Amino acid sequence: MIKVYIMPTCPDCQVLMDRLKDTSRYEVIDIGSHVLHMKQFIHLRDTSPAMEEARRNGWVGIPCFVLEDGTVTLDPKEAGLA
Repeated sequence: MIKVYIMPTCPDCQVLMDRLKDTSRYEVIDIGSHVLHMKQFIHLRDTSPAMEEARRNGWVGIPCFVLEDGTVTLDPKEAGLA
């Protein structure tokens, strides 16, 4: 299952949310819904090389995808969401 870190108030996430509703392929994690989700995401953002550009540019880094093999990406296409 592909993890998708989102926040409903993020415009980029809003575009994906409808497409993620009716599929079991994705685990949608709202980072604003619980502090544990936020901590999980912050650790990912702070340690993943895939987040380097986001950190460097001051971006939040969502939506963020963690593929089944553990690969982290900010590219929806790599998560099968062309």
